[in-house]
Amino acid sequence: MSDNKKFFLDQHGCAKNQVDGELIMNRLVNLGFTQTFDASEADVIFINSCGFIESAKTESIESLMNARNLYPDAKIILGGCLAERYAEYFKDELTEADAIFGNGDLSKIDGLVKSLFDGERPVVKPAQEGVCCGERKKLLSYPGSAFVKITEGCDNCCSFCAIPIIRGHLRSRKIEEIVEEIKQLVDQGIFEINLIGQDLAAFGSDFVNHKNSQSELANLLEEISKLKGDFWIRLLYIHPDHFNSDILEIMKKDERFLPYFDIPFQSGSDRIISLMNRKGNFKKYVELIKTIRSAFSESCIRTTFLNGFPSETDDDAATTQKFMKEIKPDWSGCFAYSQEEDTVAAKMENQVEKKVAEKRSSALKKIQDKITAESLEKRCEKNYRVLIEEIVENLEGTDEGLAIGRTWFEAPDVDGNVVVRYDLDDKNAVEKIIPGKVVTVKAVAASGVDIDSVFVE
Repeated sequence: MSDNKKFFLDQHGCAKNQVDGELIMNRLVNLGFTQTFDASEADVIFINSCGFIESAKTESIESLMNARNLYPDAKIILGGCLAERYAEYFKDELTEADAIFGNGDLSKIDGLVKSLFDGERPVVKPAQEGVCCGERKKLLSYPGSAFVKITEGCDNCCSFCAIPIIRGHLRSRKIEEIVEEIKQLVDQGIFEINLIGQDLAAFGSDFVNHKNSQSELANLLEEISKLKGDFWIRLLYIHPDHFNSDILEIMKKDERFLPYFDIPFQSGSDRIISLMNRKGNFKKYVELIKTIRSAFSESCIRTTFLNGFPSETDDDAATTQKFMKEIKPDWSGCFAYSQEEDTVAAKMENQVEKKVAEKRSSALKKIQDKITAESLEKRCEKNYRVLIEEIVENLEGTDEGLAIGRTWFEAPDVDGNVVVRYDLDDKNAVEKIIPGKVVTVKAVAASGVDIDSVFVE
């Protein structure tokens, strides 16, 4: 179909969107296209957009406009979440895009590309059914790491969130299908498997039949634990209101399950939590963190806070600061609220000025920076396994090599890193410190959000 044509992928958004991008790459290759990393060579530019918040939407549109201006002869496909959310509007108003493709059934890209090269301007919003999965010969992660999507969509309907509008209702994959994908990735040399979904706690709640009284997430982890091999399993994003406490004992029994918990609390104010259409409160959320930390000798907590939610007062913001100081998360993202159309919160009264929201977010971040620094300091003078991500060019005239990697308490893209120092004359170190491989280091000092370390094995 492609006559040796080339495609370029312009990737935006979250890890879930990244998996979609990897699936699209594979499908285009199967159609006969060759991937290029130079957009000027591309016959097709696929912009895998993000439509979650205003800044992300703006970034995706700017990428489209830049591509149109720089590469007038290329066929440009606007895909991803932004395309899904505004397909009908873009059909008439965004003529810079030669095709528009939503984020439902990604197999429909085949027909869209054929129509595109037949001279049409296709606008396709595939059905939001099941969870898109399949072969991914090339990953967009750092070497040795991969994301595995276990759910799609969300039924939580938090009042500030547009995900149900963009990704549809909750759909879970079959356990055996997920386990088989993990097995294949591990067999291919992937060490770190990051389980992702809008809310892992909801996994399997859409299943009709349950094996037993355990949560389906616990059932999934039990099946994963039966796999052989040396690998890490990291769970990303678990909603605090229905955290699967039965996963803790399963994780304790298998050290390959990292005691890293990504739990987005969003606020510490009971009033704001309720307005967000969440069921928890300050006290319950503090108890949840205590339960997790009591289950492990060491654990890591990541969370997210949203400042400036409609009607949030200075007192509400102060309560969230108090909550952060109480739970002491190792990492957190602190963001200003973005008013998203078609969400319940967008229609609420007393919208908070953006500059006020940003000021509160900045204040919260300062508190978090101090907590993170203290947390990293406590982790020094210990040995850790580190997944090497890249080799840094050493300074001229020195015999010291530098590499960047992550250990168990650092998730890809969002947390800090481990800087690994090693002797370039050490043949053992040079042979082992390779992107995608795991080495043992000793943490010697904290530096901002990173840890300085030395190679020890």
